[in-house]
Amino acid sequence: MNLKLTLAAAALAASSLSAQAQTEIQWWHSMVAVNNEWVNDLAKSFNASQKDYKINPVYKGSYDESMTAAVAAFRAGNAPHILQVFEVGTATMMSSKGVVVPVGKVMQDAGYKFDPSVYVPAVAGYYTAPNGQMLSFPFNSSTTVFYFNKDAFKAAGIPTDKAPETWPEVALAAAKLKASGHKCPLTIAWQGWTQLESFSTWHNTELATQGNGMRGLNARLIANSPLHVRHIENLGNMAKQGLFIYKGRANVPEASFVSGECAMITTSSGFYGNVAKNAKFGYGLSTLPYYPDVPGAPQNTVIGGASLWVMSGKKAEEYKGVAAFFNYLSNPEVQSASHKRTGYLPITMAAFKLTEQSGFYKQNPGTDTAVNQMIRKTTDKSRGIRLGNYVQIRAIEDEEFEQAWAGKKTAKEALDSINQRGNELLERFEKANKG
Repeated sequence: MNLKLTLAAAALAASSLSAQAQTEIQWWHSMVAVNNEWVNDLAKSFNASQKDYKINPVYKGSYDESMTAAVAAFRAGNAPHILQVFEVGTATMMSSKGVVVPVGKVMQDAGYKFDPSVYVPAVAGYYTAPNGQMLSFPFNSSTTVFYFNKDAFKAAGIPTDKAPETWPEVALAAAKLKASGHKCPLTIAWQGWTQLESFSTWHNTELATQGNGMRGLNARLIANSPLHVRHIENLGNMAKQGLFIYKGRANVPEASFVSGECAMITTSSGFYGNVAKNAKFGYGLSTLPYYPDVPGAPQNTVIGGASLWVMSGKKAEEYKGVAAFFNYLSNPEVQSASHKRTGYLPITMAAFKLTEQSGFYKQNPGTDTAVNQMIRKTTDKSRGIRLGNYVQIRAIEDEEFEQAWAGKKTAKEALDSINQRGNELLERFEKANKG
């Protein structure tokens, strides 16, 4: 009996030592609902695939809240190993000297082959510094797409086999939906991203100078061109007529589409997982609408979502764990499964091809929209938008658009104010990061 107890104790001690030997990696993220489930499942599957490292995903609030928390944690010396940062925080992270370790260095130091050319070019390019070094790991990369309720379209006598492709077609569909008794024909999520940023690149029109900030810190907003004014004016008029119903900031309006209240929405491709799981009606996905009389439109949409940044000041063994996790996430099978589940982009071309070969796009029409919008050839005006203090600029866009939708400001007044207030922040950012 004593021998059995001794053996049991030895086994328990060995098991305890084994558990202690695991290197723990803290991963702070901002994923909620179905995407939070996805993040937790990724961590579980990685943890089960090997015994050396354990990824601990921790929800830290919205993107801007988690970024603020990470800054405070870094100053206090207890920052996470991995921080998920939304795309508008990229310029800020790039300029934070000594705070992050470039992802390419983390991978190479751990002995992994790291080739940025295998990633979807528009994705890799956005997270790459002017010197060609890839700074963060593309994770939940998304772009703007258009969702529509096929049941609502059918009830309004609108063909359901194809979505409205242009803004005049969207306005016409909205009018028919309203006439059929629909209370919310169109709503818009992430309004600054969808109606200014992606709208600009989709029409091959600059939002800001210096290639939308991609070429330097001295970029300034020029988001009050005749085309920008025309579009915001049109949306303002649609709001007056009850064709466009404003439902709030960020992704808040998405709930009104899933519930069936609103029939059309422009939002993230990463909304797909929620729609696929929770919508009780027939739905379709399509490209962002455009104005057919604008030369060069449609061009390409810009990246959204977030990437994973590696924080500095950690142990070598911990960085090996981070690299092992990123290597796991880069696996085409893992990427393809994530893309199918969430609607986020497959970050590598191999994962895109694997998904295509599986027949997923044919079985789920429209799910390739985001990828096709992003793999189009880019121009200097459409490569991406990377501006400093952009979290604050987005808040300004929200404030000014709310004034326009409520009829308290004209489209030009709202856009002029976005430019003026935004450029003050850009000047401040440039001064703080010179040298």
